[in-house]
This record gives sequence, C-alpha cells and structure tokens, in this order.
Amino acid sequence: MAIKKELSRDERITREEKRLRRIYKNISKDQKAIIDGLIQRAAYMRVTLEEWEKDIIENGYYEMFTQSDKTEPYERERPVARLYNTMNKNYQNIIKQLTDLVPKEQPKTKNDGFDDFVNGREDV
Repeated sequence: MAIKKELSRDERITREEKRLRRIYKNISKDQKAIIDGLIQRAAYMRVTLEEWEKDIIENGYYEMFTQSDKTEPYERERPVARLYNTMNKNYQNIIKQLTDLVPKEQPKTKNDGFDDFVNGREDV
C-alpha cells in the first residue's frame, strides 16, 4: 500500500487557491482583479480553519485555567476556539462575496410554442 504524502501548509493553500480559481475562471477581467485577493484570503483561511478544527477536536473547546497556584482552576474557552469562531465567520463572509460574483445562468425554458404562436399572429 502506498503511503500518502502529507502536503505542507503552503501546498494546501496553493491547492485551495487553484480550486477556487477554477470555479471563477469564467469571470470578467475586471471582476478577476477584484476577487484575486478574496481568493487568496479564502484559501489561507480555509487551511487555517482546518488546522484549528483538528486542534479543537483533539483538545476540546475548553481548558482548565488558573491565574496562580492560590486560586481554584476554572474552565475557560481556549484561545484557538475563539480564533476559530471569528475566522470562520470572516471566511463565510468572503465565500458569500465570491458566490455573489458567480455569473448567474439564465434558466433554460422549454419552448411550449406559445411565443411562436403570439409572434406569428397577424394583427386582426
């Protein structure tokens, strides 16, 4: 059985950028200039979110914390969980912006003959 090579962080970001660029390949030049930065940020964020998600799965959202040996430890949200939630919200906003730029396909309508009938009529 072949061992699958783990991709580096930069390789995963580049792969995600390429995936997003394929989705937006039919966008006008003007829009491509606008979305280039969004694609770069989205790729970075997705890879980072995947890493943080793995950490959260392994270590949980909360940790025991204390300010000193004299105080009782208490449960607090881990900093990575807070960062994850904030970045995930920002990532969703970028993806929404990108999705709004996807050219909308015109719905294909079935020719039922009505338009031909109306347009072919002679005025009476």
